[in-house]
This record gives sequence, C-alpha cells and structure tokens, in this order.
Amino acid sequence: MSSKLEALQRWVDEVAKLTRPAQIHWCDGSDAEYQQLVQHMLKTGDLIELNQQTHPGCYLHRSSPSDVARVEHLTFVCTKDEEDAGPNNHWMAPTEAHAKMDALFEGCMEGRTMYVIPYCMGPIDSPLARCGVEITDSPYVVANMRTMTRMGAAALARIEREGSFVKGLHSTGELDPERRFIMHFPEELTIKSYGSGYGGNALLGKKCHALRIASYQAKSEGWLAEHMLIVGIENPKGETHYVAAAFPSACGKTNLAMLIPPEGYRQDGWKVWTVGDDICWMRPGADGRLYAINPEAGYFGVAPGTSDNTNPNALSTIARDTIYTNVAITADNQPWWEGLPGKPVTDWQGRPYDPANGPAAHPNSRFTVSAKQCPTWSPHAEDAQGVPLSAIVFGGRRPSLIPLVFEAKDWAHGVLIGAAMGSETTAAATGAVGVLRRDSMAMKPFAGYHYGDYFRHWLSFDKPGAKLPKIFHVNWFRKGEDGSFLWPGYGDNLRVLEWMIDRVEGRAPGKQTPIGTLPAHGELKLGDLSLDSATVDTLLDVDHAGWTAELAAIGEYLHSFGARMPQQLHAEQQRVAKALDEAAPAPRSAVAS
Repeated sequence: MSSKLEALQRWVDEVAKLTRPAQIHWCDGSDAEYQQLVQHMLKTGDLIELNQQTHPGCYLHRSSPSDVARVEHLTFVCTKDEEDAGPNNHWMAPTEAHAKMDALFEGCMEGRTMYVIPYCMGPIDSPLARCGVEITDSPYVVANMRTMTRMGAAALARIEREGSFVKGLHSTGELDPERRFIMHFPEELTIKSYGSGYGGNALLGKKCHALRIASYQAKSEGWLAEHMLIVGIENPKGETHYVAAAFPSACGKTNLAMLIPPEGYRQDGWKVWTVGDDICWMRPGADGRLYAINPEAGYFGVAPGTSDNTNPNALSTIARDTIYTNVAITADNQPWWEGLPGKPVTDWQGRPYDPANGPAAHPNSRFTVSAKQCPTWSPHAEDAQGVPLSAIVFGGRRPSLIPLVFEAKDWAHGVLIGAAMGSETTAAATGAVGVLRRDSMAMKPFAGYHYGDYFRHWLSFDKPGAKLPKIFHVNWFRKGEDGSFLWPGYGDNLRVLEWMIDRVEGRAPGKQTPIGTLPAHGELKLGDLSLDSATVDTLLDVDHAGWTAELAAIGEYLHSFGARMPQQLHAEQQRVAKALDEAAPAPRSAVAS
C-alpha cells in the first residue's frame, strides 16, 4: 500500500531508508487488523491474555520497569529561537535535535515491522479536528492508537484531501533510559520519540500531538488546545450545560468526567454526560461562544484509585475490550490494583506478589479503552461543531488556603487563576511526590511554546462579541487539622457544579470577596451531607494573610517568565493584591482601642 499524497509517501520512504525495517505495514484500522496485532503480541509476549470470562477482549502489557511514566526532563521543544520555547520547556536547536534523533533511528527497525498509522484527532468530519501520521515499530502503540484516535482509512482519506498532517516518528529502540528522547518541532509540525514504549512518550497522538504540537497550531489558528476534561451536566428540566476542567494528573479528572450524581440528585433527574476525560480543543463559534471537542476517541486512564466506590462508571467501561498496562493479576487471571477487592498473586513486573517490593500495581498503571464503552458517554462527543461551554474550571491538589470553589471576576482574572494554579506532584511524572508546584492550566509539561505567549493567547479571546464561559477554581483536597479531607468529593462534586450553573444562569448572587465570588450562605445544596457549619466555613474561608502571601508568590512566578509575560496579567495580579490589602481585617490593637 502507498499514499496518493506525495509528501506523505516521500516521508515514509525517507524513514524506511533511515530505519531499515524488515517490512512496512500501512494501518487500515480494521477489526481484522487489530485481531492480527493481538495474536502477534500474544505470541511474542508483548500481551498476556486476561480472564476472558470476566474480562472479554482484555489483555495485559508490561512495560520495562525503567519506562513507566512521562519523562519531562528528556522532553524537548525544538524551535529555531530558544526564546520561543520559553522557560517552561526544555529546548534544543532543531538541527542539533534532528541530528541526535536521526543517529538513534539509524537502522533501529532492522528485523522489525514499520507501521504507518494515519489518524485523526477529533471526529473525522469536524472542522476542529486535525490529522497526523505516526510511524512506529511497536505493535502495542498501533493497538493503543486504534483505540485512542480515529485511525485508518478514513483518516488517510482526510489527510490526502487536506494535504497536511503532523509527522510523528517513534521507535522503542533498546528501551535504554540513557538513549531516550521525545523531541517536538512545532514549526515543522513534527515529533520524534525514541527509547520509550510508555503511553505519553509513544502514543504520539496523545500529549505530543494533541497538546504540545496542537497548542502551537492553535495559537497560530485562533483556537485553544488544553489539558481538560469535558463533561455535560443535565438538570431535571433536560437542559445540559457543558463544562471543561483542567487538573494536573491524579487530581480526579477521570472521576469528574464520569461523575455519578448523589442519590438525591439522581432521583430528581440530574444526569452527567462524559464528552472527554483528558484533552479539550475549543474554538469560538459564530455566536461568540466557545465550542469544544474531545480530540481523543478513547481513555488512557490511571488504574489505581479506580474502584466501585470511586468510579463505578470507569470500572464498568474497562470490563471488556481493554488493554491494561502495568497492573497486577489475581490467581484467576483478572487485572488487579490497589483499591479493588480480591488479592494479587503477580505484581506489575510479573513477579510473585510481595508487599516488600512495593505496590502490586504500578502507581501509574493504565487502561486503554474506547470512550464509547463508558455508560455515561455522550453522543454529542461526535458532534462535528463541538459542544458549547458554559464554564471553565481550574483546580489542583491543595491541602490548605484555597477554598472549595470561587469564581473569577472576569476573563482576565480567570486567566490569572489558571496561570497561578498549583498542585502537589503525583506518580504520573517522574520525580519527587508531594511537592507543590505551579502548573498553569495543568499545561506546564504540555504547552508547546513560551508560557508568556500562551497567556497572551488566552487573554486574546476576550474581544467584542465574545460570549465566553465563566471561569471557576475548585479545590476538592482541602484538609482539616487532623489531616483528613474536609470535602467528600466524587459524586458530591456535582453540588459545586450546580452552584456554578446557578451562577451562569444568574440564579445565585454569591458572596463577593477580594479573590472572587464564593457561594453565599445556603447557596451550596448540602442538606443531606453530614458537614457541620465549622467545616463548611473552613472550606469557604478566605484567609487574608495567607492569600496576601499567595498573591506575592504568584507575582514572583509571573515575573519568572520575563518580558513576554503580558502586562495585563501583572496588572490583574496587582489588582487582586490591592483588593486583599484594602479588605484586610484591622489589627486587633486598633479594634480594641
């Protein structure tokens, strides 16, 4: 097979000449092709068949123990001008990066099959969708890309019609951490990844294309590519509001995207619809509103923490036709991770389970599954024009200071809130766990260009005629003095989303504070929750001294991006700092006198 598009065929020929594969396979995305891949990987040991009675169509893949997460320190953005990559990215000159990568790719596919994967990010007929081609020597990558993207003949037809595509070249190489790099060339719409088989490093449609390259495309084309879930909230009247939300890894994105309403809400007729759990592309529509699509067709979710208690929808989604990566298995060959009933006999590395070796499942173990298997999957996820957004939510894992929810004063204030958000680090990225780091819009590892330019691009959407979504910040992770979480989270987060919708529809006046609008007394519907008034007060407290220090730290953070940081954002930080100063409670001595 070959392509009618000369630029694509020429590139495939060049890669084949460089990597010298034993054979070339153009992927068509068919069921037959997928089954052949599975059978091939079962023979080579790349996949292990799981219990087909309990988990039909499910398989386990074990990656190399040194290849289990994204490697941000080996991920580069290669722009001609170093300043364009920004201090938020590692930079390498394109000529140097190409030379380094091509030396690694030289002959690397000898004896292997080279797979050519045409794919579309987003509904195949959507004007918001963008296409790419990944060349890889990993059948595991092919199988995952088939689930995660619209892959195959229809994507190839669109590429040949449009004549443009993102080029992604990947090889697992020797899986040597010392010979592992993920290079992005946004100006060339090109990705080169070598030495890793792990999802975010190897499934190039995911973070590499859908965020790093797409964010650069979006800046030049007037849209936004964001690390956000998209969820639809349907009220008892049958009206649906769509919300996009950005959280760093392991802060509950998938749980919120698949939220199950509390019993009382279910009885009243509330429903939640899942459009996407990880990535959101949004663009202004003709009516001035922002419309969003989920560019992915599947979920590449974190398994640990997924259980009947936390996310029954996700557990139901992955009961069939799922590829599991780095989970443990039980005596009867079912996938297992911490939080599930039963017990493991074999850990994620294939060893007999011994608690002395650490968790049975790797903390960043994953499942890959079609989005359409989710019980709450929204048919509107396939809408070519996308869904209209009523609200954008930012959030992080903060044990103190940040209230349960507050609303930005306006779009510029919302951009500041998104820029300032921070979270404790998790196992999804290599490095220390539990350290607070600012992760603007949850895009720190994923923005494909200078953060200062990125914030300026966000600010540019506030123009005459725009009907922009309201922006909120949430913190499900506030802790009490005893270290326990104050807010129940999970399904009860719908109570907070309902308040946001009330704000969107003008039904909740809220309480004005220097940091934004918080729920006024009685506006959050907490009736059947066993939360005492002191806990609610703590959840909605605005600590002036603490926030004054936070605003100062935010100011320093903004200055760290240098001259490209928009003055408007500095001014917004100063406005909030001034409002806090003016609202600060008087010193006690002054009150006493």
